[in-house]
Amino acid sequence: MTVTPDSPAAAGEAQQPVGPAGPARLSEVPVRASGVELIGAMRGSGYREPPSLARRGDGQTLQLTPLLFAVLDEVDGRSDLRAIADRVTARTGRLVRPEDVAQLIDASLRPLGLLTRADGTEPEVKRSNPLLGLRFRKEIADPAVTRRVTTPFSRLFHPLVVIPVVALFVAACWWLLMVEGLAAATYHAFQDPGVLLLVVAVTVLSAAFHEFGHAAAARYGGATPGRMGAGLYLFWPAFFTDVTDSYRLGRAGRVRTDLGGLYFNAIVAVVIVGIWWATRWDALLLVVLTQLLQMVHQLLPMVRFDGYHVLADITGVPDLFQHIKPTLLGLLPWRWGRAESRTLRPWVRAVVCVWVLVVVPLLLFSLVMMVLTLPRVIATAAVAIAERAQLLTGAFGRGDVGAGMAQVVLMAAVALPVLGTLYILFRLSRSGLTRLWTGTRGRPARRAAAGALVLAMVGGLAFAWWPSPQAYRPIQSYERGTISDILTPASRSERISAGSTGELQTIWPAGAARPTADHPQLATVLIPRDGKSPSWVFPFNKPAPPKPGDNQALAVNTTDGSVLYDVAFALVWVTGGQSALNTNSAYAFADCASCTTVAVGFQVVLIVGQSDVIIPQNLAVAANSGCVDCVTAAVAHQLVLTLAAAPDAQTLAKLNALWAEIMAYSKTIEGQALSDVQAKLLAFEQQLKEIVGQDPSATPVGGSPAAPDPTATPQPTSTGQPRPEDGSTPGPTATPLPAPIQTTAPTAAPTPEPSTQPTETPTPIPTP
Repeated sequence: MTVTPDSPAAAGEAQQPVGPAGPARLSEVPVRASGVELIGAMRGSGYREPPSLARRGDGQTLQLTPLLFAVLDEVDGRSDLRAIADRVTARTGRLVRPEDVAQLIDASLRPLGLLTRADGTEPEVKRSNPLLGLRFRKEIADPAVTRRVTTPFSRLFHPLVVIPVVALFVAACWWLLMVEGLAAATYHAFQDPGVLLLVVAVTVLSAAFHEFGHAAAARYGGATPGRMGAGLYLFWPAFFTDVTDSYRLGRAGRVRTDLGGLYFNAIVAVVIVGIWWATRWDALLLVVLTQLLQMVHQLLPMVRFDGYHVLADITGVPDLFQHIKPTLLGLLPWRWGRAESRTLRPWVRAVVCVWVLVVVPLLLFSLVMMVLTLPRVIATAAVAIAERAQLLTGAFGRGDVGAGMAQVVLMAAVALPVLGTLYILFRLSRSGLTRLWTGTRGRPARRAAAGALVLAMVGGLAFAWWPSPQAYRPIQSYERGTISDILTPASRSERISAGSTGELQTIWPAGAARPTADHPQLATVLIPRDGKSPSWVFPFNKPAPPKPGDNQALAVNTTDGSVLYDVAFALVWVTGGQSALNTNSAYAFADCASCTTVAVGFQVVLIVGQSDVIIPQNLAVAANSGCVDCVTAAVAHQLVLTLAAAPDAQTLAKLNALWAEIMAYSKTIEGQALSDVQAKLLAFEQQLKEIVGQDPSATPVGGSPAAPDPTATPQPTSTGQPRPEDGSTPGPTATPLPAPIQTTAPTAAPTPEPSTQPTETPTPIPTP
C-alpha cells in the first residue's frame, strides 16, 4: 500500500495584504499549534528551489516556501512579531518587517493549522482528501507501538542479509514458474475450501507484514515511523504505515523505504518455499504466487502504490498528482516562459511530463470504461452473489463451516469492487459539480455552458445505463470483452454475434443440454448460404468415420502455438452398377491460441460403366472456438470421372504412375501455402482427365462393360494419419473407354481469422 497516508501539500506565500498591523498587534506572541513538527528542507528535491516540510499534529505534511518555514521556525511561543521579524531578516538576508510577519501568519500559517488562533485556542484543521487517497482509516498501532514492533526487523536491511535474500527470491521465482508450476497447488486449494481460506489468511497477513517492511526500512535509515492501520483504497481494503519522517532522509533512504514492503514480500515468498520444501504441501505455493502478484500490483505508478512513491522520491517531487494541471498547462507554447512552468529541474520536469502524458489518458480511459461497463458489472455481481448465497446456505446446512466461510470471502470479493466503483463515481460527480458551481459564480455565460455540459453527460449516462435486457446482461465466460464489444453493445448489432439475441433454427447434438437465457453455451453457428437449411452448432460431436468408398481428413488442434496438418488422398473405383455415394471431406477444428490447423482431402472417383445413382459429396469445414491469432483451414477437392469401359493396360499404368506422384506430393503438403496446394491439386486433376481422355479403347462396345480385376494392381491410397476405414479399394486392370467427364467443384474453407465461419458445399454429380 502507500508508504505515507498523505503526501506533502503545497503552501505558498501570501500575495494579498491583510491590513495594517497596529502596535498592539506587533506585540502579539504567536504560538505553534499542538503537535506541529518541523522536518526541514527536503533533501534530493526535484525543485529548483527545494521546499521545506512541516508536519501538523494530525499527520498532514505541508510544503512551505523557505520564508514561511523560517517564520514558523522562529515562532517559539515567547517572541513577538518584532523579534521574529528581526531573526528572519538575519536568517534569510532579506528585509522582513513585523507587518510582513503578521501578514504571513494571518494569510498562510494560521489557515494551514500550523499556529494557534489569536485567542490561543487550537485551530480547526481540514486534512487533504484527494480522490486517490486512503479512506476510512482505522489506527491499529500508535507510533510508539510501531517503533517498538518494527525496530528488530530493521536488521534485515543490512547488505549481508539483503543480497542473499534477493538471490534466493529470484531463484525461487524461476523454480516455481519454470520448473514446478502451479497446477497442483491450484487444484489442491480449490478442492479444499479450508485450504483456500488459509491461503487467503496468509496473504492478508503478508500484506500487513509488507507494511512492516516500510517501517523497518525507515527505521534502518534513521527516520522514525508513525502509526500503522488499515483503510480502503479505491475499492480494496489496504494497510498503511505513516513513514512521513522519511522525508528527512536523502533520495536513497526514501527509495529504500518505498521498496521495503516489496522486500518483505520477497522474504515471505522465500520462507514459504522453504516450508514447502520441508512439508511438500502444494497449496502453500499459491501464497508465493499471491506475493508475486502483490509486488507487480504495488509497482504500478498510476495510483498511490509503492511504484508511485518510488517515482516521486527518485524525482524529488513529493506529490506527482499536484503537478498534473501545471504540467498540462506548461505544455502550451504561450506558457513556456512563465515562472510556474520552470519550478522543476529540467530532467525532473521531463520525467513528470512523461508520467502525466501516460497516466492521465490511462485514468480517463479507465473512468470511461468503468462507466460504460457498470450496468453489466452490477448484473454479473448480482448473479455471482446469488449463486454464492445458495452455496453458502448449502454449506452451512450440512455443517461445512470452511466451505461456508469461503463463500463469504468470495461474496465480499465480488461486492467490494462494485461498491468502490459507485463510491468513486459519486465522489467524482460531487466534486465536479461543486467546482463547476463555485468556479462559475458571477459568470452566467460560463454557468450556462457548464449546465449544458452536465446535461449532455447525464444524457450520455442515461443512454449507456438505460434499463434493457442487453444493457444489464451478466458477463459470460465466452465473451471477449474487447473495446469494440463495449462500445457496440450486442443488442444494437445488425448481425447475430457472440452474446446477441435472435432466432435461428439449429441442429443440436442428440442428448446434449439445450442452452437457455440464464445458462447460454459457447457456440460458433454455421449459417448456410441459402438461408433455408438448418444451422450447425460448434462445438459439436466428432464427425462420423468415413464409410467404405469415402475419404476424410480430420485435424483437431487444442495445443497453443502448435502446427497440425491432416492429409487424406484416395482413388476410388465404382463398378458393377453400384451407386456412387462417395463423400470427400476435410475438417479442421481448433480451440487454441497462435496455432495452425489444416485439413486437406483429395478424392478421385472413377465410375466404370452404368451407375443409376451418382451423388458424390465434397465437404470442407474449418471452425475455431475463440482462437487468438490462429489459422484454421480446410481444403477439399473431389474429381468424379465416368467411363464407358475399363481402361487398357497402358492407361492403367499411367494412372498408377501419376497416383504414385500424387501420393509422394501428399507427404510434402505441410508448410505450403494453401493457394499453392489448391493449384497443385487442380493440376493433378487436369492430368487425370488427360490420361483418361487419351485411352484408345474409349469407344463404347456392346454388352456389359468390362469390370476391373480386383487382384491386379493395389489401389494407391494415402491419408495423413492411419485410419481404420480409409475407403480404399483394389485397382482395376480392365480397359474402359472414357465417357463424358463430370467433376465436383473443388472446395476450400480457409479461416485465417479467429471467428471466420466454416463452409459446407456438397455438390451432387448427375448420372451421365
